[in-house]
Amino acid sequence: MTRPADGVDQPVPPPPPGVDVPAGDLPVGDSPADDSRADDSRDDSQADGARADGARADGARADGARAGQRGVPPARDLVFEIWLVLGVSLGASAVFAVINLVGRLTAPIPLKQSTATLNGSYAPTRPLLDLSLQLASITFQVVPAFLALHLLYRAGTTLAGIGLDRRRLPRDLAWGAGLAAAIGIPGLLLYLVAHAMGISATVVPEALPPVWWRIPVLVLSAAGNAVIEEIVVVGYLITRLEQLRWRPYQTLLASAVLRGSYHLYQGFGAFLGNAVMGLLFGYLFQRTRRVLPLIIAHTIIDTVTFVGYALLHGHVSWLP
Repeated sequence: MTRPADGVDQPVPPPPPGVDVPAGDLPVGDSPADDSRADDSRDDSQADGARADGARADGARADGARAGQRGVPPARDLVFEIWLVLGVSLGASAVFAVINLVGRLTAPIPLKQSTATLNGSYAPTRPLLDLSLQLASITFQVVPAFLALHLLYRAGTTLAGIGLDRRRLPRDLAWGAGLAAAIGIPGLLLYLVAHAMGISATVVPEALPPVWWRIPVLVLSAAGNAVIEEIVVVGYLITRLEQLRWRPYQTLLASAVLRGSYHLYQGFGAFLGNAVMGLLFGYLFQRTRRVLPLIIAHTIIDTVTFVGYALLHGHVSWLP
């Protein structure tokens, strides 16, 4: 027989049959049952980890699928989008209006003696060319409004979501006519007072030649103004600012100030009057989520202004 080498652990033989050995006398881990349980525990842990990894992968795939669906863009993208839409539409008009007003204020003549023409002729001596240019101008004027609607739709806001459908057309027509009267009459009085005070330019609503298409073009121009302004400044801008978590009064003020600012080329009276109109229209949109009555009201106001001026100018003494 050989002796085991000193310091080297040798396997302990199992106890003889019928002899009880205390559990503490056996080395830990030498039990085959313990080894089996440890292996089972490791297998369970690995299985749990695999299931967790699978769940995370499924969640990532679900997030990716949701990202591919229509939804509100991230806040940073949303801000960039708003600036782009305004930059190709009424935001640009506001910048030019401010520059125009500065030019009027620094001119040698008083502000009230300057004129702001809203509908002028592109080719006074060539009626058909003039008509073509008028129609092209009105058409491309409203393109940013359709861009805004497209962007809203891609983010999940339908036409019905901003009240641009026919579900309540009779009621919308009634509301539009009432708003036109409520805004139009005080607006005319405000313009006359502002002009008398010297804080408004002389507004010339139309200066088209007396041709057969004069009135139809003025009506189309009024409708175009209503579409671009109410969709972009109210329906689009207020909706987007709400999605940015702006407070209701903040969205209302932003919309109203923008509306007033792109009318500054007419003077301070136009800024004030249109800002007040913006507050009213914006508030109504916040309450009803319907932009169609606002488009109807704006169309009526501008149509009466343009056509009324064409028919009355030179025949009444109170109209500048």
